[in-house]
Amino acid sequence: MRAQFVLQEIWIGLRRNLTMTVALIVVVAISLSLLGVGLLFVKQVDATRSYWQGKVELSIYLCTAQSVSVQCKQNGPSTAAQRQQIQQTLTSMPQVASVVYQSQQQAYQQFKQEFSNNPSFVSTVAQGDIPDSFQVKLKNPQADYGTVASSVTGKSGVDSVIDDRSILAKFYKLLGGARNAVVIVAVILLVAATLLVANTIRLSAFSRRRETGIMRLVGASNFYIQLPFLLEGIIAGLIGWAISVGLLIAVKSLWLDTLQQYFTFNVILSAGDLVEVVILAMCVGVLLCGATSFLTLRRYLRV
Repeated sequence: MRAQFVLQEIWIGLRRNLTMTVALIVVVAISLSLLGVGLLFVKQVDATRSYWQGKVELSIYLCTAQSVSVQCKQNGPSTAAQRQQIQQTLTSMPQVASVVYQSQQQAYQQFKQEFSNNPSFVSTVAQGDIPDSFQVKLKNPQADYGTVASSVTGKSGVDSVIDDRSILAKFYKLLGGARNAVVIVAVILLVAATLLVANTIRLSAFSRRRETGIMRLVGASNFYIQLPFLLEGIIAGLIGWAISVGLLIAVKSLWLDTLQQYFTFNVILSAGDLVEVVILAMCVGVLLCGATSFLTLRRYLRV
């Protein structure tokens, strides 16, 4: 088999159907980019959820001089005896895995560290504005939250009991919805790319029907005749994938990484995550264009 002849046939096919080829490359690039963005979203959500799995599920905030709840205004700031009683109640419960007391000073230092990228916001908060609290980790958050929360709610010195999981659930739901929307659009575009590949290969085969007929008469094998058409689809898919790689790098560096600065406890995706998504997008692109070209040739190029 002469490689020069195969390459010449590929070039002729791409040049004859230049408009269709460009449209195919654009559709493949956009669809693979959206698919990659959806996969990056999946990794971002999973990484953030994994980060929080080992964190506190229950926060018990204590009364301070700045507390506005009725109970705190009537009884005043929590005392050392009240804090000790609350801690004893929590540690004695079998549902509690760990209890950590965080003073106002510790809470303020943590607040400054977490929002260090927003100094104007930090400057609006004083140390006494953040209450001291007990950070509680539960053995089974789903089943044990109600029991533990009810045991301390209304106790002297307790201002409020916050379920940290409920706050994060809304954020995860928002990210999950955005991820699903991107993946759905990507799948629709992949279907469109599949149809476009089929039409491009079909037109290419039709425009070169005389050449393929001559090759058939001189005894060329089916594989030898079909190979240029098959490689046309794969090359177009690879060019579209190369464009999508640039778009994915831009999305990660200019969007996802930049977006992290607006969230506390950010979890930035690594370069390995991006490489994994890029390789998967390449496999999808090559498989989509190659398989579609092969099936189209079996139907429209009977030799």
